[in-house]
Amino acid sequence: MIGRGSLAVVAVLLVPALAACSIGDVRRPPPHRPSASPRPAPTAPVPTRAVGFDEVRQVRVAVPPRYDRPNVEFVDAAHGYALFAACDGVPPGRGCAALLYATVDGGRSWRALRHPRPVAANQQLYAVPEALVLLSEPYGWYTSTDGGASFAHTTGGEPAALVAAGGRYQIVEARGVIGEWDGRRLVPLAAQPSVPGLNTVGHDGDLLVAAGARDGRPYAAISRNRGRSWLATPVPAIDGEVGVLRVVLAPDGGVWLVGERSDRTGFPALWRLVDTRSWEPARAAGHPAQALSVAPIGVGLLAVTGPDGVGVVAGGRYYHVDWPLTGDHYLTVLADGTIAARGPDDVILGTGWTANRRWIKVILDGDRPAGCRSVTTAEPSRSC
Repeated sequence: MIGRGSLAVVAVLLVPALAACSIGDVRRPPPHRPSASPRPAPTAPVPTRAVGFDEVRQVRVAVPPRYDRPNVEFVDAAHGYALFAACDGVPPGRGCAALLYATVDGGRSWRALRHPRPVAANQQLYAVPEALVLLSEPYGWYTSTDGGASFAHTTGGEPAALVAAGGRYQIVEARGVIGEWDGRRLVPLAAQPSVPGLNTVGHDGDLLVAAGARDGRPYAAISRNRGRSWLATPVPAIDGEVGVLRVVLAPDGGVWLVGERSDRTGFPALWRLVDTRSWEPARAAGHPAQALSVAPIGVGLLAVTGPDGVGVVAGGRYYHVDWPLTGDHYLTVLADGTIAARGPDDVILGTGWTANRRWIKVILDGDRPAGCRSVTTAEPSRSC
C-alpha cells in the first residue's frame, strides 16, 4: 500500500519524456469494458481501507423527500449541475417533475435553476465545458451557455454545443470515418487513416491519433498535419484480445491507448505514445483481474478502480493506494485536471496534480427527516 506522499515521489521519478503535443480524449467515452485476459486468475473483492476525506460538502436543498438522489455532473472543480428527476425508484421523468440545481463553488452551495421542460417521459443532463445540455423526451434538447439562466430548444440529433464538446475531430458514427466539426456538422476528412475497426480519434492542434480494433487486435495511425496524411503506427502485441480501443489523454499531455476487453470484466491492455510516433506497452505487474475504470492522471500514472479497490499503475507495476474511494467509483478527468469519481450515492473530487490530491466528497440531499442538517465539514453529518 502506497500513501499519498510516497506515491508523489514515485510520480516525480517517473516523469516521461513525452512530446510537447497532446491530444484530446474521445467525447463521452463508453462505459469501461475491461476484458478476458487469461491471467492473472480472478481475485475476490477486498474492502478498501477507510481513509478520511480532506473535506465533505453535504448540502440539503428544498426537494421533496420522495425524490431519489440526483444525477450530479461537474465540468471542473468549481462548476457543476444536479438533476433531481427520479422519484420512488422510478426512472427519471416518469414519476415526478425534474428539478435543476447548479453550483459554482464546488458543491459548497447550490442554487435552483428553472428547468425548461420539467415534465417529460425521460430526463437527462449533460454538463460539458461552456454548456449545460438537457434532454427531455419526447420534446427534444435544451441548451444553456449562460449557466442555466436561459435555454435554447432544438429537436432531432444532439445539439451543436454537445457535439462541439467532443472536439474538432470526431468519428462520424453513421459512416465509420473521421470528420471535422465546422460548427454545424461533421465533415468527413478527404484523407482517412487505414485503421481496421476505427472507433476513436484524439487530437490537439495538428496532431491526430486514430485507433480501433478488429478480431481482437489493436490498430492505430497518426497524423501530424491535421489529417491531410496518415502514418500507420503498429501497436505491439499484448496478452489477451482487445474488444474496443480508446485514445485517452493525461492532464500533462501524455497519450494513451486503453484496450478494453471483450468480456467487459478484465483488466485492460495499455500502451503509451512515445516520440509521437510509436506505442510502448504499459506493464502493470501485480494488477487485479478486473477493472471498472482507468484514468491517466499525469507523469505516467494511471488510476484504476475495480472490485479489488483502488490502485495506480506506475513504473510497470500496479499498487494499491489509500485514496478514500471504493471500487464502485467510476473515474474521469475533468477539463481542469480534477479527478471526478462517481459512485452510486456521491461524487468525489480529487483536486491537485498527479498523485498529490485533495479529496472532497460532495453530497446533495433533498428534504430529509427532522434533525437532518446541511454541512460543509471535514466529515459528513451523522444526523443524515
